[in-house]
Amino acid sequence: MTPENHRNQAERIERSLALLTDTDWEIRIEAAMLAGTHWANFALHRRGVSVDSEDIVHTSMCVVNTLRKYKLAEQALLEQLDEIEEIRAPFVRGDMEGGIQAGHRALALLRAIRERARRLA
Repeated sequence: MTPENHRNQAERIERSLALLTDTDWEIRIEAAMLAGTHWANFALHRRGVSVDSEDIVHTSMCVVNTLRKYKLAEQALLEQLDEIEEIRAPFVRGDMEGGIQAGHRALALLRAIRERARRLA
């Protein structure tokens, strides 16, 4: 996918995300993961670290050497995306207490990812 397509997808997801409330924390986390992944791909493509046909789906599914390459280029951004992915398992797939706070944290991480990616535009 091209960087522009990633940006468009991320922005579309974020428009939908803006309609949610605190009680929609599971969807907030899920959407933050998806939009954050698009922003990460946008940033990596823009920096020339990855080609259009090489997209992150989940950081946990990346080949180790590929993830190392990405983290050398965009360590903070990839760590923020990793953190959203770590939040996702116990709150979206599990039943941990504190879902509202986890949703807020996922949104804060998404904002940081988006801001970094937009600086590369």
